[in-house]
Amino acid sequence: MPIICFLSLVLALSSCASSGSAVTGMHQPLWVQDPYTRYNRLEYFAVVGSGYTRQDAERNALSGLIAQFGQTIKVDTKVSTTYLEIIRGDAVNWSEVTNSEIIIALSSGMDNLVGAEIGEAWLDKSGTHYVAAILNKSRAAREYNDIVKANLSIIDRLTNISALEKNSLNGHTRFLYAASIADMTVAYGNLLQQLGMPVQEIERGDQYRLEALNILNAIPVSIRVQNDKSGIIEAAFAKVFHSLGFQSGGNNLRYLLEVDISIESLEYPGNLHKFARFELKANFIDTCLKKLLLPYNFIVRQGHITQIEADNRAYLAAERKIEEEYTMLLNDLLFSVMLQKPVKTNGALF
Repeated sequence: MPIICFLSLVLALSSCASSGSAVTGMHQPLWVQDPYTRYNRLEYFAVVGSGYTRQDAERNALSGLIAQFGQTIKVDTKVSTTYLEIIRGDAVNWSEVTNSEIIIALSSGMDNLVGAEIGEAWLDKSGTHYVAAILNKSRAAREYNDIVKANLSIIDRLTNISALEKNSLNGHTRFLYAASIADMTVAYGNLLQQLGMPVQEIERGDQYRLEALNILNAIPVSIRVQNDKSGIIEAAFAKVFHSLGFQSGGNNLRYLLEVDISIESLEYPGNLHKFARFELKANFIDTCLKKLLLPYNFIVRQGHITQIEADNRAYLAAERKIEEEYTMLLNDLLFSVMLQKPVKTNGALF
């Protein structure tokens, strides 16, 4: 899976401010070779970029500025994208847990660092642009520290819940939220360390993902199938749930899969074969919330010389279809629940 610098996708608190027109002159300024002749090394990170256009020079300078922080601030593309979707959708009410006057904005087409700016600019006689990208260390440290504190507060609110809340699909979702936020917060913490600011230990996302899996292991699903044959269809659904970590079996459980099967014999004039029309309707239900979580239905047709064999083939075709399709649908359900904005009850998430 591709790896990208999280700062090219992550929320930026301010857009990079560009100074005015580039200075044009015969003599190259000292800062072009060494930006620290212009900017105090104790106060700033500074990098010079060049290009045939001003935009290219700025982009190269900002990329070089980000590169100063190396591999420690790189995260997986999927992690940063999921984090953005969570925060952008206010799924965890980010703005409610920070007292800072931070304005949330997405970076647009150019890598951004919080507090990064475009400083001096120079255009040489050949038409090459040079610009300095600078980052005020103390300002960036304060603002990233605000983000870390806010994210840690969110993680605590998501995971500090009762056992009853925890052992549910919503509980599973909360820990997946926490995992994505934790992964990004680790990267923020690494950046803060490079800015010279002490950072408390931040638990990695894998710990929360493991707990999310444990939650699924603790969620039994009751599967009820009408008109099954030798338990073929029930076994197929149970296999899917088990593959994702759920347990199956039992009665009067919170999560219920109700399946109804109808099979019809078909004959066609001039055709010696017998046919079976197999129709399945399945509803995955949260009985506590009285909510349909995932509807699923399909029709298959199978033929053979005998009706019994046609019916058998229809059941086997249905079994294969469930194993191929329902795993993906159930996975999609878990992921879509993760990106939905939680319902607030008495001021609490979910």
